Order: sequence, then structure tokens, then C-alpha cells
Amino acid sequence: MDQFSKEKRSEIMRAVRTRDTEPEMRLRRALWGGGLRYRTRTSIEGAKPDIAFPGKRVVVFVDGCFWHGCPKHFSVPRENASFWSSKIEKNRARDARNNQRLESHGWRVLRFWECEVEKELDRVVGRIRRCLRNHESST
Repeated sequence: MDQFSKEKRSEIMRAVRTRDTEPEMRLRRALWGGGLRYRTRTSIEGAKPDIAFPGKRVVVFVDGCFWHGCPKHFSVPRENASFWSSKIEKNRARDARNNQRLESHGWRVLRFWECEVEKELDRVVGRIRRCLRNHESST
């Protein structure tokens, strides 16, 4: 049986942050500390990336392992499994549409799982740096 009442579970889910999550903030601090300047809370081609480098036309998303269905860490909850499976599939479909729309308008899209940011921060920052540097050499 579930350890929370339906009301308590709803309260917990409402408290889940959609922006400024801990993995996102950790990545932003690392980028800023490394001298990279970016924008947040921007809407680009209908998408809302977590981090944007408008001058380089590069956007970064930090996808939550649960909400976007990380292949390493996601498992469908036992309670209301059909709802959650559908929800995660809709999130993935929206992510794919956003990627396609941004790329078709000349943006480079980078996506990282929250677990990557937590466990491999230096690699993630390095990939972003390389992407930004490659953009400089191609313009």
C-alpha cells in the first residue's frame, strides 16, 4: 500500500520545482564560475530551455530522470502506472518537437540528464564549452 494519502501525494507533487532545480543550479554555478555567460527564463521558438547562449545559438536542457524517463533511473510507479507512462511519453514527445523546432531554426540543442549533471559535472561543462567553441570556429 502507498505510504502517503492521495492528498499528501498531491501536495508533494505540487512542490516539485519546474525550474531552478538543484542539478540546474549546480550546472549554472559551474558555467558561471568558468566564465561562461548565459540567459535563463527565456522562450526561444516556443521552447523554454534551462540555459541559453543566444549569441552562439546554443540551448541547454537539464532533464529530470523521473519526468523525462531516464533509461538508467526511471521506472514506472506501481500506483497509476498507465497515467505515468502516458505522462512520460508526452514529455518525451514534447522534447523531440522542441529539439526539432529549435534545430530547424539554427539552434544547437544540448540535453543532459540530471544524473549526468550530478555525477559528471566536469564532462557536461566540457561538452558545453566544446559546443560553444565549435560555434565560434564555424561563424
